[in-house]
Amino acid sequence: MTEPGATKIVERRPSYSEGKALARQIFHETMAAIEVGGALRTKVKREGRALVMGGLSLPLLRPPRVVAVGKAANRMAEALSEILDWQVDAGLSVAPSPPARILDRFEYIVGGHPYPNPGSSAGAEAALEMVSGLAADDFVIYLISGGGSALFEKPFDPEITFADLAEFYRVLVTCGLPIQDMNVLRKHISEVKGGQLAVRAYPARQLTIFISDVPEHLPSTVASGPTMADESTVDDCLALAERHGLTAKFPSAIRKHFEERTLTETPKPNDERFIHSRFFCLLSNRDAVASAKAAAERAGFVAEIDANGWDADYRQVAEANLQSLTALARFHPAEPVCVVVGGEVTCPVTGPGTGGRNQAFVLYAAGLISAQKRVVLSAGTDGRDGNSPSSGALADGQTLTRAQTHGLDAGRYLAESDSYHFFRTLGDTIETGFTENNVRDVRLWMHFPS
Repeated sequence: MTEPGATKIVERRPSYSEGKALARQIFHETMAAIEVGGALRTKVKREGRALVMGGLSLPLLRPPRVVAVGKAANRMAEALSEILDWQVDAGLSVAPSPPARILDRFEYIVGGHPYPNPGSSAGAEAALEMVSGLAADDFVIYLISGGGSALFEKPFDPEITFADLAEFYRVLVTCGLPIQDMNVLRKHISEVKGGQLAVRAYPARQLTIFISDVPEHLPSTVASGPTMADESTVDDCLALAERHGLTAKFPSAIRKHFEERTLTETPKPNDERFIHSRFFCLLSNRDAVASAKAAAERAGFVAEIDANGWDADYRQVAEANLQSLTALARFHPAEPVCVVVGGEVTCPVTGPGTGGRNQAFVLYAAGLISAQKRVVLSAGTDGRDGNSPSSGALADGQTLTRAQTHGLDAGRYLAESDSYHFFRTLGDTIETGFTENNVRDVRLWMHFPS
C-alpha cells in the first residue's frame, strides 16, 4: 500500500464525475514522461571521448556505425546522433514510417508492421551489409525497440516468400501467445534474429541500447533479439508450435521446416562472439507504470502499482486487477484510489472486427464495474492497439448503460473482436497517434468513495 507518512500532493479530492477525464490526463502525462528523445538525452552522455550510461563507459575511438530498428528507431537515431555531436560514420534506421528529420549519413527504410514486407527484408539486408567485415577497433551502436521483429526480417530459407512471412506472422499475432513465445518462433526462421546480427559484426565492439516491450527478465526477446545471444533452442521452438497446434496453420514453406525439424539453431550465451557486446535498457514498462503512479498521485489519488505478472488472458487479468482495486479501496475507504498495472494481456482474435487487447480488456472490464463508481483505462504505449488506429479505451460504471442507448451489444462486439467500433461510438477510445515508443501497456483502475 502507500508509504506511511506520504504527503498529499493536492488538497482537492478528485470526483467520479471527472474520472474518465482524469484517467486520460494520467495516461497522457505518462506518455510525456517516457518520451524517447528525452530519456536518451537524460540517461546517455558523451563525456570527452567516452559514451557513458548507467554503469557503462565505452570509449569513442572514432565515429561509430549506428543501426536503429523498431518503432522508436527514427527518434532514437536522431537523439543519439545529437549526443554524439552528429559524429556518425554511417547509419541505418528501419522504422514503420519515414523520419520527421533526415540525418546526414543515414539510410532510412520503412518496414512492415505487424507483418513483414519487402522493406523489412531490405532493412535486414542493409544492416547485415553495414556490419560485415568490421575490425576489432570498430564500434557499432544498435538502437533496438519493439516492433523490430516484423520491421526487420530475413528468413534463413530463401524459398520463404513475403507472403509466407506475412501469413506466419498473422498466425502468431492472432493466436493469443505472449510476445516472448511469439519471438522464440520468429527467431528460428530468421537470419538476423536471435543474436545473428551481432555475430555478423564480430569482432567489432558492440553496444545495444534498447527499449523493452517484453517482460524485463527476457531482454533477448525485444525485437526477437537481433543483437543478443538466444537462450531458446530449436527444441523449444518446435515444442511451442506443437503445444499450441500452430504447425498446421503455418504456410507450407515454413511448415516443412517444423515438420522436418530443419530449423537453424541460434547463437547461445556462451558464444565467444558476444565477448565485446554490451547492453543498456533505456526504457521499460517499469518506467511507464512508475510515471503513471506519480501522475495519479498528482491528481489526488492514493495510488499503488500492482506489480504481479500480468501476461495472461485478459479476462483473468481484469478480474485479478479488480480484486486489487477492491482491497486498496477497503484500506482507504474515504479516499479515491488508483491501481496502476503494466504488462501485456493475451487476447486471441475471435472475429473479423477492429480492435486489440487493450480495448477488449476494457470492454470486458466494463461489465465488471457496471453501476459502480469506478473507471478503467487500458492503452498501449506505441499508440496502436491491435488492428485499430487507437491506443486503447476507457470505461466507467455507466458505459454499458450508455451503450444500450446506442443499441450496442457489448457481448457481440467482444465476440467479434470489434471493441474499437464499440468505444468509438461512445467517444471513449484513447487517441495518441503513433508515439515512436513501445514499453508495453498501461492500465488504470480507479475507485471513488460514495
